[in-house]
Amino acid sequence: MIKTYGAATRLLGPLTPFWIRHRAKAGKEDPERMEERHGTASRERPNGPLIWCHGASVGECTMLLPLIDRILKERKDVHILVTSGTLTSALLLAERLPERAFHQYVPLDYPKAVDKFLDHWKPDFALWAESEIWPNLIRLTKQSGCKMALINARMSEKSLQGWQKRGGKAAKAIFGHFDDILAADDRTANGLSWILGRDIERVGNLKDAAPALPVRADELGFFKKCLGDRPVWCAASTHKGEDEFMFAAHKKVLEKHPDALLILAPRHPERSAKLSEALSLAKIPHVSRTLNDPLTPKTAIFLIDTIGDMGLAYRLSDITFVAGSMIDGMAGHNPLEPARLGNAVLTGPFVSSFAETYMEMISFNAAQRILSPEPIGDMIAEMFSNPENLSHFQKRAQDYANSRNALLDYVWDRLEPLMPEPMA
Repeated sequence: MIKTYGAATRLLGPLTPFWIRHRAKAGKEDPERMEERHGTASRERPNGPLIWCHGASVGECTMLLPLIDRILKERKDVHILVTSGTLTSALLLAERLPERAFHQYVPLDYPKAVDKFLDHWKPDFALWAESEIWPNLIRLTKQSGCKMALINARMSEKSLQGWQKRGGKAAKAIFGHFDDILAADDRTANGLSWILGRDIERVGNLKDAAPALPVRADELGFFKKCLGDRPVWCAASTHKGEDEFMFAAHKKVLEKHPDALLILAPRHPERSAKLSEALSLAKIPHVSRTLNDPLTPKTAIFLIDTIGDMGLAYRLSDITFVAGSMIDGMAGHNPLEPARLGNAVLTGPFVSSFAETYMEMISFNAAQRILSPEPIGDMIAEMFSNPENLSHFQKRAQDYANSRNALLDYVWDRLEPLMPEPMA
C-alpha cells in the first residue's frame, strides 16, 4: 500500500501546481507563497541545529507554542522551523512565534516536493502533532537520518479501525518511523499499542498545558473601560447552525439582565458578514471587531471576527459557552482556554475531541454540559443573578486548568534525549 501511494503521488506531482492555483483563487492558499507547497523555501536555513515542528492548522500550532517556547529557553543554540497547511495558522504564527522560530507552509506529499524541502532545511529533529499523517513526508524524513517524535497523538475510533483494516504492516511502515509516540488519550494509546505491538503511553493532551492566550494590555484596558460592570458572556468557536442558538440564548439573558453583552466568536471568521447580516435583519444591536465599531451601552452583541483575539474575548467575559458542540457530528473545542482566564465553562453534548477533559472537569465541578439549546440562556442568566455561585464555578474552572501545567515538563523530559547535541 505504501509503495502504491508513493508511485501514485510521484505520477500526480506534476499536476499539483494546477490544484494549488485553483485553491489560491478560492482563498484557500497564500498566492504569495505557493512555491513553499512545492518544497521551495522562501528563506535561508539558519546555521546550527534546526528543530522542525509540524501541525496541521490553528489548533495544533497553538498547542505547539508552549513547547516551542520551552525548547528555545532550554536550547540557546537552536532555531525552530514550524510548518502548517492553512492560511489561518500562518497568520496566527506570524503574530505569535518568538525569535529564532519561523513559519513555512508544509510541502505537498509528493516525493519531488518533499525531497526539495528536506534538502534545503536538513532538520535535525522533527516533532509532528496529533494526527497529521503524510506517508512520503514521514518516510523520507526518517530516511534523511532525522530523529522523529509524534506528540499529542489523537485518532478517532474510525481512523484507528481504518488502520487496523489495512493490516499491521502498513501501520508499522508509517508509525514505526517515529522514535517516540506520546498519545493524548486512552483511545489512541490503546489503539496504537495494539496496531504496533508495543506500548504507547497516554501522557495527556498537551493542549491542557498551554499558557493563557495573549492580549494587548492597551486594548484590554480600552474595552474594559467601555464595558464597565456589564455582565458579559462569550459564545466561543461557533459553527454554522449554532449561532441561532446563541442569539436565542442571549435574548433570554437580556430579559433578566438588560445590560448584558454577548461576545460571539465564530470558529471561521469568514462567516462574519453573514452573521452581521442576520443580526441586522433580527434588529439586534451589534458591532464588529473587524470594522472597529465602537461599543456602546446599547450594543447587545460584540462580534469577534478576527484571528488571535480570543485572549481578549475570554478576559472580557465572565462565562464562556464553548461551541462546536451543539449539533450531532461536531466534536467540541478546548475548554481550558477560557477556564485558564477565569471563565465559568459551559458546553453542549457533542465533545468527543475533548471527552476526557470534559469528563474530568464536570466531575470536578469545573464545567457544565447542556444537552439541548433551550436551557442555555436561562442557565447563564441564573449565573449572573447569583454572583457567589458564578465565582465558585469560575474558581473551579481556573484551578482545574492550572493543575494541567505539569504535563509540559513531562513531555520535555521525554523529548530532550532525542534532540541534537548542543553546539560547543
